[in-house]
Amino acid sequence: MSETTATTSAPSVTSAASVPAARRRGARIALRGVQVILALFFAVASALPKLIAHASAAGAFDEMGWGHAGMYAIGILELAGAVALLVPVLQSVAATALSALMVGAFVVQLTYFDGENAATPLILMVPLLLVAWARRGHNAELLRLVRR
Repeated sequence: MSETTATTSAPSVTSAASVPAARRRGARIALRGVQVILALFFAVASALPKLIAHASAAGAFDEMGWGHAGMYAIGILELAGAVALLVPVLQSVAATALSALMVGAFVVQLTYFDGENAATPLILMVPLLLVAWARRGHNAELLRLVRR
């Protein structure tokens, strides 16, 4: 009877040990999905209108007095951040840099546009900071590459 008990309890111990591994894998997949969605948002919805000088983007930058040069600069930064979100060694740094860009966007929304759409940069900062924190292990690898 003790053999039956030992045999019966062994699979439950094994399956209990595999649950955390499955959860970690699911969390990695979900985080990667968040990164892809953020990258698509920053590349298509945010950078593209600036880089093609869409009327909505050009009008906003003209209203701020930043002109086309400021619009293109921000668009290039957003596109670079979107691409870097998909490069494993750059993920944490890209998410941190895009978060800093969103702080600037929040301040601009408050000062130039009376708070209209000011929540959008704050909402985007939540998943960006999550990615920055979760992928922080890549920073040591990036530092090693830079030092070479």
